[in-house]
Amino acid sequence: MTLSFYVHIPYCIKRCGYCDFNTYTPAELQDGATLEIVSNDYIDAVLEELNAAPIEEVPTIFFGGGTPSLLPATDLGRVISAIRKRNGLTKDCEITLEANPDSVTGEKLASYLENGFNRISFGMQSAKPHVLATLDRTHNPENVARAVDLARAAGFQSISVDLIYGTPSESLDDWRESVEAALSLDIDHISAYALIVETGTKLAAQIKRGEFEMPDDDLMADMYLLVDQLCEAKGFSWYELSNWSKSGHECRHNIAYWENKNWWGLGPGAHSHIEGKRFWNVKHPSAYKEKVFSKVSPIQESEILSPEQMARESIMLGIRMREGLQISLLEPHQLEILGTYRENGYIQLHEDRVLLTPVGRLIADRIVREITF
Repeated sequence: MTLSFYVHIPYCIKRCGYCDFNTYTPAELQDGATLEIVSNDYIDAVLEELNAAPIEEVPTIFFGGGTPSLLPATDLGRVISAIRKRNGLTKDCEITLEANPDSVTGEKLASYLENGFNRISFGMQSAKPHVLATLDRTHNPENVARAVDLARAAGFQSISVDLIYGTPSESLDDWRESVEAALSLDIDHISAYALIVETGTKLAAQIKRGEFEMPDDDLMADMYLLVDQLCEAKGFSWYELSNWSKSGHECRHNIAYWENKNWWGLGPGAHSHIEGKRFWNVKHPSAYKEKVFSKVSPIQESEILSPEQMARESIMLGIRMREGLQISLLEPHQLEILGTYRENGYIQLHEDRVLLTPVGRLIADRIVREITF
């Protein structure tokens, strides 16, 4: 057995208008405080929680946020060192840092490598300034190329960028320019996510007031098919609904999620999955730190998945992947439903697997609903 770790760094300098993640700016946590003040004992708390995790060898660690690259490499390195000492890392352990392009320097990137990181993922989102402005992103699009070049020069072997499509006011040509800009970089991996407008965000309020209008489904479909086409033409193969990579550069940490492996989430609001049991921590950093420093579990809630739930999740997660879904997992009535989708070109059968076609990926959620409920 192995155990992956997700390490949540909940701090950002500024909250983006579309963001619904469990993140906090210094002003939201402590009036007038600097990031160093609000985070100075945060790593201590994470290390305290680590003591509760199973002791299994670790194949992947992922530092997400928030903006992990705001913290010094030595602080994040303390977590890597503690996991290495306590659990042990596999020989090829993948250790990923999420980073804002504006927050890195050559010296800082070299320090992250020295402290154990070997993969980095930059939040690019778009190459178009007006799209970034709608998303309320602060970085200069030109800094993405600079950050990627610095990361490669420092010695990172795997570099990824994240993109978002379907932003209000974004045209298909805007999206094409962003994808082409990303593919022109010295990267090995691209994630492209459809924008989901979450209730309670600044962007949701702007849309409600009529300041922005969401793109229609046809444009969203065209954007997805375009990124797939452009990535494949550049040697980036699709391996999960929203992810493309060069051979050998798939994100193994995320694959562990999709394969329902065991992982432990360290930090406020972090989710974990151990042998069919899911649980998640209290969300606020102050409440989280108060609990772990008092030797009280930070877990807020948990659930044990039933055999039926696990079977549904195996279908839902498996069909998202390039390898597809094992036919042996399906009942006769489910295969009958899939037969119609096959006739219409949404799926294909290969040996003992059900595979989504590019247009089938557009309706993956609908297919899963029909065969699991």
